[in-house]
Amino acid sequence: MSKFHLAKYRNIGISAHIDSGKTTLSERILFYTGMIHRINEVRGGGDGAKMDHMELEKERGITITSAAVTVEWKDHKIQLIDTPGHVDFTVEVERSLRVLDGAVLVLCGTSGVQSQSITVDRQMRRYNVPCLAFINKLDRAGSDPYRVTDQLREKLSHNAVMMQIPIGSEGDFGGVIDLLKMKAVYFEGEKGLDVVYKEIPDGYVEKAKDYRQKLLDSVAMFSDELTELILEDKEPSLELVQKTIREATIARKLTPVFMGSAFKDKGVQELLDAVLTYLPSPLDRQYWGFKNEERVEVFPEANKPLIAMAFKITDETFGQLTYTRIYQGTLKKGDSAYNPRLGKSQRIGRFVQMFSNDKVELAEATAGDIIAMVGVECASGDTYCDENINTTMESMFIPEPVIELAIKAEKQDDLTKISKALNRFMKEDPTFRVYVDDESNETIIRGMGELHLEIYVQRIQREYKANVVIGQPKVNYRESPGKEASFDYKHKKQTGGSGQYGHVVGRLKPISEGTEGNFKFTNLVVGGSIPKEYIPGCEKGFKESMDKGPLAGFQVIGVEIELTDGTFHPVDSSEMAFKIAAREAFKEAFIASKPTILEPIMKVEVETPLDFQGTVQGDISSRRGILQGTDMRGDVAVVIAEVPLSEMFGYSTQLRSMTQGKAGFSMEFAKYRAVPSSIQEQLIKKYQEERAKGSKK
Repeated sequence: MSKFHLAKYRNIGISAHIDSGKTTLSERILFYTGMIHRINEVRGGGDGAKMDHMELEKERGITITSAAVTVEWKDHKIQLIDTPGHVDFTVEVERSLRVLDGAVLVLCGTSGVQSQSITVDRQMRRYNVPCLAFINKLDRAGSDPYRVTDQLREKLSHNAVMMQIPIGSEGDFGGVIDLLKMKAVYFEGEKGLDVVYKEIPDGYVEKAKDYRQKLLDSVAMFSDELTELILEDKEPSLELVQKTIREATIARKLTPVFMGSAFKDKGVQELLDAVLTYLPSPLDRQYWGFKNEERVEVFPEANKPLIAMAFKITDETFGQLTYTRIYQGTLKKGDSAYNPRLGKSQRIGRFVQMFSNDKVELAEATAGDIIAMVGVECASGDTYCDENINTTMESMFIPEPVIELAIKAEKQDDLTKISKALNRFMKEDPTFRVYVDDESNETIIRGMGELHLEIYVQRIQREYKANVVIGQPKVNYRESPGKEASFDYKHKKQTGGSGQYGHVVGRLKPISEGTEGNFKFTNLVVGGSIPKEYIPGCEKGFKESMDKGPLAGFQVIGVEIELTDGTFHPVDSSEMAFKIAAREAFKEAFIASKPTILEPIMKVEVETPLDFQGTVQGDISSRRGILQGTDMRGDVAVVIAEVPLSEMFGYSTQLRSMTQGKAGFSMEFAKYRAVPSSIQEQLIKKYQEERAKGSKK
């Protein structure tokens, strides 16, 4: 059994926009909790940060895969996951937040709330994960925690409350003032190891009193007892205020804001204390599973039947490593656990506690633990449970890929290696897809962005020693109906013996705004004009038609089908005949609906010195971009725009050259929008030419 009571567990993630200092913060947490004895920086030579254990991560100075580690702090067990900040690896954040109980949202003191901060916040909301905010990099020129806290309120709609205010700013940032204890906190000694509490320095007392009052006024909204004390001008106890903040934070009604500079070793121990004080233990969260399609509550208790979820998979030399969160029950070495998706029990021979890429063997794990099972074949998102309860945990949201690339082996001998690599990457990453194009017979890889696919190509070359030739990146366009269209199609084929007969009548409509999913099928057939047993065949035919649209061969989205009538033949009708009829009816109606081709539009944020603002904006406009606005952050302009993905290939090189290497950008998928008619004509023409070529072969 664990030496920690479940109330002393904290399962947390560290999430943020790229380059906000997440990994630097994680590295300091490992150092202060005694898990490492030397700090390695993300950039600047050496061995690289402990949490960035892949060679590519060390070289590029970015986090590519989420890394798990278990630390102890003040008699508590913290299971920490450092997640990537780059939008191309967003699934790593998605699956980590799916299994975590709380999170630390890291914000750059200079840049504040950025595009990926908004994405991460959306993911936290999706899984109802409470969070603390940590404003980092307060030693940087232009840093302003007051402005960043305002952005948390305005841009992310958080009820953000400052728990600290800074002492000094930018290069003179020296420490923080704890507004609850009304003490100045300094981080002295080697690497800020000594946390020293002193009286608030002159010149800060009035400001501290003012912000403490704001803090108490905000917190009092959640406690009648606290409100009464404040109205009577009585000093509330520290315990009451902390208890109220904790309850409001867990309910996601309040976001406590802490601050510091991880790189300068300031503020991290106070943040760790806040994690223990304000973020939930597994006992504070409510978990749900599904049994026979009914929602059932899952309890974090060690003596109940086992329920665990595999949330991340990596392949290693000794076999598959499956990161797993145990929600209920106990797992012992050598136990068998039932996988409802596979419909069979599997023996769990070994499991380990992860420390980035190092492992510690375990004999037993209980509810609340995050472990890695060794050599167990399963898929990301699988549930493991006691066979008698057959309960599955709610699955996670997987975004659709927006970009694709053709790849082929440089030498025939490398084909097997490449095939092995692609199969492994698909298993590990649900947003990475591979298929063979029917017409060109090329192997196509799909992903979330240029960097995403570039990293996988480099991993094939490094880890599998196989060279690949890559084609031009391709955009995943979509097709969508423009207006309602009717269909009335009769499939009739007579050969020797029984023939085929299926007749379908109905309407194809653009899906109404706000409807979930991209396909909706409604059966309005009455009076048995199409027998019930053929209706699934009709639905299947319509649904399969959406894989490749009749306009230019792209996937179809946003279609509602209403099947209203039809006829059948007592001998010649079959499910297959109705499926074929539905396919042909779909083609006819879709072409009649004045369809449009849609392209993925990316939200782009460019940070550039003011001297180059006009150049950057002009370049974005030339890429068919629509400017959404400009933020000023000190002497840096942040240009926000929506730009078609097809116009963004190679943008990083272009941006560097036109700003003397001084600008940076981030982008993420925003929505699909209709392409201009001239581009639509080109895409249709290209598709027709490719089909003509394919039919000649």
